[in-house]
Amino acid sequence: MNTVVIIIIAVTCIISYLALNDIRMFEKYKFNVGAIQQRKEYFRLLSAGFLHADFIHLALNMYVLYMFSPAILYAFGVSGFLIIYIASILLGNLFSLLIYKNQSWYSAIGASGGVAGIIFASVSLDPVNIKIGIIFLPPALSIPGYIFGLLYFGYSVYSMLKPRSHDNIGHAAHLGGAFFGLIYTIIVFPQIALSNILFLGIMSLPLIYLAYEVFIRKRIN
Repeated sequence: MNTVVIIIIAVTCIISYLALNDIRMFEKYKFNVGAIQQRKEYFRLLSAGFLHADFIHLALNMYVLYMFSPAILYAFGVSGFLIIYIASILLGNLFSLLIYKNQSWYSAIGASGGVAGIIFASVSLDPVNIKIGIIFLPPALSIPGYIFGLLYFGYSVYSMLKPRSHDNIGHAAHLGGAFFGLIYTIIVFPQIALSNILFLGIMSLPLIYLAYEVFIRKRIN
C-alpha cells in the first residue's frame, strides 16, 4: 500500500473524528447549498469529502478506498490516483450543487464521491479479476469488483431517491465521482476501458436509472 493512501485515510479519519466531536467544525466544513451559493464558500466542495456522518460511514468509505487503490496506483501512479480521488470529490459535489440548486437547506458529507471515482476507474481496468472481500468472511467469498460496484451504486441511488429520507451522506456525489473515474480511465486507457464495456454497463445500471429520475422525471429539483 502506497504511503499517500495511508496519509489520506489517516487525515480523513482524524478530521472526521474531530468534526464528529465539534458541531461548529462540522457545520463550517460540510457541503451546504445555501452556504456555497449565498456566501461563496466553495472550499466546502472539497472539505466535505473529509467529514463523515458516523464511524460506520467513515469505516466503509476508507475500507473501500483501501481495497481499490492498489490497482489505481499501479496503473496511474500516485499523481493519477490523487487526480482521480480529489477531482471525483469536487465533481461529485458540483453535481450535487447542480441538482439541489433550488434546495438551499440541502447538506451532505462524505468521501463517497472520491471513492466512487476510484471504484469506477479501478473496475474499468479489470472488472472481473479485481475483487473485494467481506469482513470476517473467507477470501473465497470475495465478489468481482463490478458486482460490488453495482451493489454500492444501487444502495446509493436507493438512499438518494427514498422519500423523506436525508442522512447527510452525499449520495448524489457518487454519480459525479463515478462519472469522472470512468471518463478519466477512458481518456488514459481507451482500449482497455472500452474492452470492458459490458461489465461497465452492468455496474452503471443504477447510475443510468438515477440520471433518468433526475433529468427526465425531475424527481429532484
